[in-house]
Amino acid sequence: MRMLLLDLDSLSPDHLGCYGYHRNTSPNIDRIAQQAVRFENYYTSDAPCSPSRAALMSGRFGINNGIVGHGGTAGDMRHEGASRGFRDALARESLPALLRAAGLKTVLFSPFGERHSQWTFYAGFSEMHNTGNGGMESAEEVTPHVLDWIERNAAQDDWFLYVNYWDPHTPYRAPEEFGNPFAEEPLPEWITEEVLERHKQKVGPHSARDINMYDNRTNPQYPRHPGEILDMDGMRRMIDGYDCGIRYMDEHIGRLFEAFQRQGVMDDLVIVITADHGENMGQLGIYGEHGTADQGTCHIPMIVRWPGVTRPHVDKGLHYHLDLAPTLAELLQQDASPRWDGQSYAAALTEGADCGRDYVVVSQCAHVCQRSVRFGDWMYMRTYHDGYHMFPKEMLFNLKDDPFEQNDVAAANFGVCKDGVYYLNEWHDARMNAMPYATDPLWTVMKEGGPFHAKGHLQAYAERLEQSERGGAVEELKRRHPGEFAK
Repeated sequence: MRMLLLDLDSLSPDHLGCYGYHRNTSPNIDRIAQQAVRFENYYTSDAPCSPSRAALMSGRFGINNGIVGHGGTAGDMRHEGASRGFRDALARESLPALLRAAGLKTVLFSPFGERHSQWTFYAGFSEMHNTGNGGMESAEEVTPHVLDWIERNAAQDDWFLYVNYWDPHTPYRAPEEFGNPFAEEPLPEWITEEVLERHKQKVGPHSARDINMYDNRTNPQYPRHPGEILDMDGMRRMIDGYDCGIRYMDEHIGRLFEAFQRQGVMDDLVIVITADHGENMGQLGIYGEHGTADQGTCHIPMIVRWPGVTRPHVDKGLHYHLDLAPTLAELLQQDASPRWDGQSYAAALTEGADCGRDYVVVSQCAHVCQRSVRFGDWMYMRTYHDGYHMFPKEMLFNLKDDPFEQNDVAAANFGVCKDGVYYLNEWHDARMNAMPYATDPLWTVMKEGGPFHAKGHLQAYAERLEQSERGGAVEELKRRHPGEFAK
């Protein structure tokens, strides 16, 4: 058996052809999707990068494994304490450890363990290649190393190859010589001048006026990445930059597929294509970021082609990315860990059965502190720390009518919000009861001063707001975060 997992950082399904995007950003991914099961409602349980991959690899929600942010106590996995044996639980429970127990050589191409000092990411891999640029890699820095491995090893049997590409992650970095294949193509229909004018008034990191998180500075090294969006030309630069990153990466993925074809293994290769999180491209008025617990950030692609097991179809059930480990355990006839929080969707792959969840809960504690519930057509969002976005305590979006989260309808749907709170409490009670710890790491983040990416920036950001005709928001930010102005 041979298996390839493509982990494509910050890849939003909204910008893939196989998910209905109007631009041809992903011909090679789309070709595999035509032969595969494509999951429409697949979510990372915890965002952004570090919490997401910690949940995927450990099989446990961030509230359980401890990693919910990018710094402070919640940036590290919980210690097992007195129950730890000669080896820790990850040595047998991690996703790669599961595959190694099934007889596969596990191989990784990624800089991720070093990027966030998340050394537990390596648990279970037999062979690790750090691509060396801490997540700032372009595809041309990754592909040659993977091609070399394919040439030397692909014809052997029983391996699992995990390849991490970063091109859709900010700053958008497709080489200048790649050009812009989308220069003459329209922007997404929903992004109009009226929408932009409204977004220009928004306050918060990565809003239209503050693409560089808290200001509008640019870096000449990344000419595709704007500092702010003032008009539709600026909007085009933003959207085209992201889409070019996807298309450039997709072309490199095509090179991998061609190499597998030359080695004679493409036809029976198991291919899994997914991401750690999506990328907000106007959702909530945020651009080029993955810093909220919303549809734009937490909805991710999942495409599984398994020759002899899957038949091409679209699955519409609700699933978490951490459901992958128990799914593979069932398909490979391995024991699932009782500590995993995921549930198998093997029947969706083998039979096309509907085995989705009633609801999913997604969390973000690196840029804001939020937990949200996706159920039915609804996304209910609850904010504990707004990360200076001035979000209300609760928001509600009807994703069928408003897939890009432009109209908060919480005030008009009190009963739906109550349902969201009920689901959130049910999930929280179950999680707290299922673990030996008494602390929810979301509240650890709050007590340590708030999300990592919001610490220490408010005073300077208030000055930026005054300079950019949005000074009216400063008093409200002072009211919400009085301690930040005293620092």
